[in-house]
Amino acid sequence: MAQSPSKRGKNEPEPRPIIIKKIIADGHGGHHGGAWKVAYADFVTAMMAFFLLMWILGATTEKQRKGIADYFTPTMVQLKEKSAGSNGLFGGESIIDKDSYPHRAAQTGSKSITIPKDASGGDKEGGAALRAKERVAFQKLKAILEKKMASTPGMAGMAKNVRFMETREGLRIDLVDQADFAMFKSGTDQLSDKARELMRQVAEVTDLADNAVIVRGHTDAMPYSKGRTVNNWTLSAARAEATRRALSDFGVPNSRFARIEGVADREPYVPGDPYDPRNRRMSITLAWSSDLGVGSGAGGDAPRQPVDLMAGAGANDPTAMPAAAMAQLAAKKH
Repeated sequence: MAQSPSKRGKNEPEPRPIIIKKIIADGHGGHHGGAWKVAYADFVTAMMAFFLLMWILGATTEKQRKGIADYFTPTMVQLKEKSAGSNGLFGGESIIDKDSYPHRAAQTGSKSITIPKDASGGDKEGGAALRAKERVAFQKLKAILEKKMASTPGMAGMAKNVRFMETREGLRIDLVDQADFAMFKSGTDQLSDKARELMRQVAEVTDLADNAVIVRGHTDAMPYSKGRTVNNWTLSAARAEATRRALSDFGVPNSRFARIEGVADREPYVPGDPYDPRNRRMSITLAWSSDLGVGSGAGGDAPRQPVDLMAGAGANDPTAMPAAAMAQLAAKKH
C-alpha cells in the first residue's frame, strides 16, 4: 500500500518551501539620454548652413561673393612671438634659428612677420587670384589674334603656323615653320614678307597688354658645314633679335622686353624628330605679372593707358574683342 504524502519516512529530509518571486519590469516610457538630441541639432544646423550657402551662391554676383570671402579670410599677417625656451625646452625651435632665439643679452625673444605667398585679400590680390585673372585676359588676347588673322586677306591660311600654349612663364605664342613655309630666309635672320605681316598682327595684339615679353629663337638640328662661323646658336639668337626688332617697329615698347635669347635646337617642338621643320620657330611669351615686373612706361617710353581685357564684350560672348581694343586697333589703321 502506498505511503500517504503527508507522512514522510524516517530518513527523508524536510521538504523545502517553494518561493515564487514576481518581478515587475519597468515601463519603456523613459528617455534614453540626450546624446541623440545633440547630434540631431548639429545635423539640422549643418543643413541650414548648407542651404544658406546655396542661396548666397545663387543670389549674389561674382564681386559680392569675393567681398564675402575676403570678409571671412583670416588675417594675412601672422605675428610669431616666441621667447627663448618657452613652451618646452626650446619651444619647438632650434638654438640657431634666426628669428626665435635671442641674439644679444638684452633680448628675450624675437618677433617676425610672416606673409603667405599667395594669400588673397587686402589692397593687393594674391598671386593665385592675379594669375587666374591674367589667364582669362590671355584667352581674350588669343581670341583677338585669331579674329584678326581670319579677317585679314592672305593671313587666314597662316593660322596653322600660330600655336598658343600656357607655360610656367606665361602665355607663349609659337610662330612655327612648316614644310611649305619658312619665316626666315634659309640660314639668315631676314624675315619674309608674310612673316613680317604676321609679326605686325602679333605686335598689335601684344600691345593691348602690359605684360613683359620674352622672345626665344629656336632652330632644327640640321648642322652647318665645318669652317663656318655661323651655327645654330648664333642663328637662333640673331633670329630672336630680328623678331624683337620687328615687334618694336610695330609698336611694342622696348621696355616691355624682359629677355631675348636663342636656344638653338635644345627645345624641339617635335622631340621625336629633331630635323622636323616645325622645330624652327619663334616663341613670343607674355609673362605672368607675378613672375616678371611689367616694364611699360619705363626707360624713357611715354606711359599709355592699357586696354582693360577683363571688360565684358557681351553676355553671350565673354571672350570677344572688347570695345576698347577694337577702338585702339582701328586708330592704328588710320
